[in-house]
Amino acid sequence: MSRPIVAIVGRPNVGKSTLFNKLIGQRLSIVDDTPGVTRDRIYGDCEWQRHNFLLIDTGGIEPASDDIILVQMRRQAQLAIDSADVIVLVTDVKTGVVATDEEVAAMLRKSGKPIVLCVNKCDGIGETPSEFYEFYNLALGEPIAVSSVHGHGTGDLLEEVCKYFPEEEEKEDEFDNEYIRVAVIGKPNVGKSSLVNAISGEERAIVSNIAGTTRDATDTIVENEHGKFVFIDTAGLRRKSRVDDAIEKYSVIRAKMAVERATVCVIMIDATEGFTEQDSKVAGIAHEMGKACIIAVNKWDAVEKDGRTMDAQRKKLMNDFSFMPYAPIIFISAKTGQRIDRLYELIKFVDEQNAMRISTGKLNDVLAAATARVQPPTDKGRRLKIYYMTQASTRPPTFVCFVNRKDLFHYSYQRYIDNQIREIFGLEGTPTNYVIRERDKNDT
Repeated sequence: MSRPIVAIVGRPNVGKSTLFNKLIGQRLSIVDDTPGVTRDRIYGDCEWQRHNFLLIDTGGIEPASDDIILVQMRRQAQLAIDSADVIVLVTDVKTGVVATDEEVAAMLRKSGKPIVLCVNKCDGIGETPSEFYEFYNLALGEPIAVSSVHGHGTGDLLEEVCKYFPEEEEKEDEFDNEYIRVAVIGKPNVGKSSLVNAISGEERAIVSNIAGTTRDATDTIVENEHGKFVFIDTAGLRRKSRVDDAIEKYSVIRAKMAVERATVCVIMIDATEGFTEQDSKVAGIAHEMGKACIIAVNKWDAVEKDGRTMDAQRKKLMNDFSFMPYAPIIFISAKTGQRIDRLYELIKFVDEQNAMRISTGKLNDVLAAATARVQPPTDKGRRLKIYYMTQASTRPPTFVCFVNRKDLFHYSYQRYIDNQIREIFGLEGTPTNYVIRERDKNDT
């Protein structure tokens, strides 16, 4: 299921970033009285009355400007508008309706998207300022009076935004649980689109040697002897220093949203280039979201090799990806179809591992054996006691441990317990999550 996207737009210096920070409850956007401080789009999670959505803050739109930075900001805002489900147009009650507001409103009406008109800086309590009623002239429906500094009116604003979200039953992903959702992720030009095309047997995505050709996430449905799959091809993620183009930043949001929709992530590496820092960042997104992961080394056909090349590469990659030692590594060629069948088998396998549920009885048998083999740590005569553990959820498998002292349950011992559980139950291809609960601090 894909979350709705809400874009905050408007001319410079109307308080978009202050509103954004207020709505997400964190200070992610730089707030300054200088017009044009937010030159980039910044995004954050927002929740209102059980609706969870992604909020995008944009640079101010100056429709008629030729200034190179303002032109870039306009492109950024346009991309945010294109990707949004709902648009919030922010205006400033103190300046009233200005020509730029009318131009931005006209630009938004052309998008055909639902628009919520926010009249910001209504900071006083009591009567709405008379200037407020001017904003009806923008012909965008009922304006909503808001003070982004104090938070007045933000509830009414969010209420109006959420009205445009699809009903819960309509929001369900069109693919049922029989389908395994697979996000193919990686830096640009590693062969993600070529893999999806090889899998689907048709040219679904534009394949080119120009990095960044695929600018959006596209879905490909595949049903074969291995099962039912939905492959989500995503735009490549680039290093921050290279992300100077609006299109690439837009791609990062779409890639993150694609990973969120998936249950399995195929992290593609270019065999001819080897591991790069950007590969670890791409993999980190999937790891942090708790997705089942496979590292697919593509273009293996283009590598000169002898009998030891694959083992040497595997060892090096295990070291490079030491933060996700659970992820299996497969060497493929999207061009020749080498090991694509094996990739299907791995996808099914890691998906099952990510959804694995272990009974409390079996978990505690492993825990008892593990603590007997290696004693829990002590500090100043106090020893860690792990009373019991239970599995709270799947995707990823999440375990709750009840202990006497949280501070004694060091990361190294937690990793030891995790290794013991993996030794017995596998959990290959999936991260795990541990929640530590303190039951009785006085019990030493």
